[in-house]
Amino acid sequence: MSGPNPIEAVFETLAATAPEIRAGLPGRRTALDQENVTGDQQLAADVWADELLAERLGTIDGIGEYASEERQSVEDVGNGYAIAIDPLDGSSNLKSNNPMGTVVGIYDGSFPTTGQDLVAAGFVLYGPITTMVVAREGIPEGYVVANGDRQSTGPVKLPTEPTVYGFGGREPNWNHSFAEYVEGVRSELKLRYGGAMIADVSQVLSYGGIFGYPGLRNRPEGKLRLLFEAAPIAYIVEHAGGASTDGSQSLLEVPAEAIHQRTPTFVGNESYISRLEAAVDW
Repeated sequence: MSGPNPIEAVFETLAATAPEIRAGLPGRRTALDQENVTGDQQLAADVWADELLAERLGTIDGIGEYASEERQSVEDVGNGYAIAIDPLDGSSNLKSNNPMGTVVGIYDGSFPTTGQDLVAAGFVLYGPITTMVVAREGIPEGYVVANGDRQSTGPVKLPTEPTVYGFGGREPNWNHSFAEYVEGVRSELKLRYGGAMIADVSQVLSYGGIFGYPGLRNRPEGKLRLLFEAAPIAYIVEHAGGASTDGSQSLLEVPAEAIHQRTPTFVGNESYISRLEAAVDW
């Protein structure tokens, strides 16, 4: 593609927009009288962040499609790469003032498509400080974001000695073999689960371990969306030296049949991912 690199432009724009999103959260904590396309309660912050990012990212030369967790359909914005974005992952944490983030996947293909078409992925984490991780062609890079600029903190590599774990869903809704697997994990790792996927994944990237949201008895497809959440974080974690699975295969290999498709999602150290695939009967 000619002109400025659109992939780099996406991450520069995301970094430049992150302080504005963070600053705009205090006045947008209220729930709206509406749900997004997959039935999640929307907050004013969800819709606002989506509109802001669509405006900024959709005008980048070399971006062809914009898809958001908050939108029914894909927006045709030009020619080039396709962007899938979760504008505010974990926005329910606004009420309790816990971390949340923004997740983006850049695909060289038209939606819906598999994670094998990902050419880059990244996230912004709004924690005590604003940080960013970008994966593209090799080991991911970490950044601190301040005043719209990125300052590198170096490569992001999954520690070889796992320390933490976190699994979503209510335990009574886990299937029996998964619950048995978790009992083994509990005896080895420390629980870290905060209700925002990207914050929990950041814990795993920092300390090693495993994060996941399984298929449940009452929701076998799980909670997390393949294109917006599962595939991008799998891309990041796998490039950081870890592994991912939906229970039987890498999340990057899961066929995508719909824009808002959900999938069981697990990422972390390969030893724990392999044990999970061997132990759990889905």
